[in-house]
Amino acid sequence: MNKKSSEDIIKELVFKSRKAQSIFEKYNQQQVDEVITAVAWSLCKPLNNKKISALAVDATGLGNSSDKILKNKRKTLGLLRDLRNIKTVGVISEDKKKGIVEIAKPVGVVAAVTPSTNPAATPINNIINALKGRNSIIISPSPSGTKVFKDLLILINSELKKVGAPEDLIQTIGGEVTKELTYKLMENVDLVIVTGSINNVIQASKSGTKAIGVGQGNVTSIVDESADLEEALSKIKSSKIFDNATSCSSENNLILVEEIYDEAINLMREKNAILLNKDQKEILQKNLWIEGKLNRKIIAKSAKFIAKELKVDVKEDVEILMVEESGVGKNYPFSGEKLSPVLSVFKVKNFNEAKNLAKDILNYQGIGHSVGIHTKIDNRILELGIDLPVCRVIVNQAHTFATGGSFTNGLPFSLSMGCGTWQKNTIDNNLNYKHFLNITKVSYLIPGQEPNLKDYFKEYCEKYDPNELENLE
Repeated sequence: MNKKSSEDIIKELVFKSRKAQSIFEKYNQQQVDEVITAVAWSLCKPLNNKKISALAVDATGLGNSSDKILKNKRKTLGLLRDLRNIKTVGVISEDKKKGIVEIAKPVGVVAAVTPSTNPAATPINNIINALKGRNSIIISPSPSGTKVFKDLLILINSELKKVGAPEDLIQTIGGEVTKELTYKLMENVDLVIVTGSINNVIQASKSGTKAIGVGQGNVTSIVDESADLEEALSKIKSSKIFDNATSCSSENNLILVEEIYDEAINLMREKNAILLNKDQKEILQKNLWIEGKLNRKIIAKSAKFIAKELKVDVKEDVEILMVEESGVGKNYPFSGEKLSPVLSVFKVKNFNEAKNLAKDILNYQGIGHSVGIHTKIDNRILELGIDLPVCRVIVNQAHTFATGGSFTNGLPFSLSMGCGTWQKNTIDNNLNYKHFLNITKVSYLIPGQEPNLKDYFKEYCEKYDPNELENLE
């Protein structure tokens, strides 16, 4: 019996997906919303969430199950909140003044490539957004996250059966998920979403299919002399240790102005963070990166685990390993993303120096993603927004919980953050349901409002081309 080729495997998947989508696109809004509620419940159901979260840690070796339970629940509930009462079927808006009526249409079959760091939360987020637009979706999970998603898909389909959703509305690649299959999938669908590997983002852009890839994080947070230190550092700690810093939105670099530096370091020590000495820092650096790449054996593990593995003598209750850093770039690897509860600390003279240092770090790694600031001085916040190459400035918040949407800010709930053209991304927003829609615009005749030359060029000609003023009449 002949073994199926990669092309045959993918074509069969996509054929089934198109068949399901052709049925689903006839659903009304109420039916669509019932389907996405069913998908959300498959993960939010407490026993399911507990099982999938434990499996995620066991299969990938990344993060911890208690935080993944919280992340799965919070991210999914937040997305449902964002989507409640949002119209994605039929007429979704009408502007009588401009004579424009907008009608939502599906994009078709979506492929989503998802990372090992969030093997349940990211797929569910993509699935719900895709289904909200009456699309079908095929998930290509990371190799280590494959078992997690396949088990989750069983739970999803169990709920979808209850609401009578079309078969094959959500699928994944059977057997081993290979790069060849993933790349072939990208070529045969209508929209590709990629979260994770930069190589996958690049490949998606070459696929010939419309692709939305998101960028690498390397979050820097600035704490200035006006900040409420206790509040700021408590938020930074809770954010940094969450799920063992697997999030691309986890603080990697902390910039402190010298006026509050010593006090801040002491407060961090009280919060179970330890500042490594020079020898300990060298040991950590040699082991956190192997041949320039993060060591998978120790990333996304607890600070206690990392210290024990490297035989670094620290307190039993340590939760964050801090290192003082003085430079930026490849010769200073701690200025980059660490995917672990390791926090680089920089001392600067003032806010202006902090802003410039944050910019240098962004230009080294994480450009376009985001920056955090803890301050009471409003003009500094806008200054960062104006001067830094970022899509988000997170103000007085725990960065991990805020960047991907929060119940206390207005950003869309998402696990995929666009970084704009700075990282060659097609979006600069958090990935959301709008990215999964085609919009038909119906244009009606309206009263004409044609301008004349004088309306737009009189002042210009008076200043630069006065001889032409008479020709503007």
